[in-house]
Amino acid sequence: MTGPPAPPAGKGARFDIPEADAFTRTYWDAAARGQLLIRRCGACGRFHHYPREFCPHCWSEQVTWEPASGRATLYTWSVVHRNDLPPFDDRTPYVAAVVDLAEGPRMMTEIVDCAHDALRAGMELEVAFREGVPVFRVGR
Repeated sequence: MTGPPAPPAGKGARFDIPEADAFTRTYWDAAARGQLLIRRCGACGRFHHYPREFCPHCWSEQVTWEPASGRATLYTWSVVHRNDLPPFDDRTPYVAAVVDLAEGPRMMTEIVDCAHDALRAGMELEVAFREGVPVFRVGR
């Protein structure tokens, strides 16, 4: 599988999966294999996410893809009860969240397999993948 999956036959555009381009294809191909990649700067050593071709900390172009540990902590979240865009309309309610990756960057994501009233800031999470997209669940 290369990049995010195509929309199902007869369906419109997917709003939950970004379109891969030449730069992000590495990220999406890894996610399709169940691996989370993030960018690391060779000049300052810091990680960043979302993927960019330069370091947002020191502006160096010496950035490479590296496997992330898949560990994170919950920073903030919101339970979404209404979303009219497919496929979100079939998923409500769902948890839109921001997590702090163990490597440092913050990442927007979705929390799965957790009761909404059990969510707590700082709780330990681990990456999981749904249709080639990284989501997070309570650490096991």
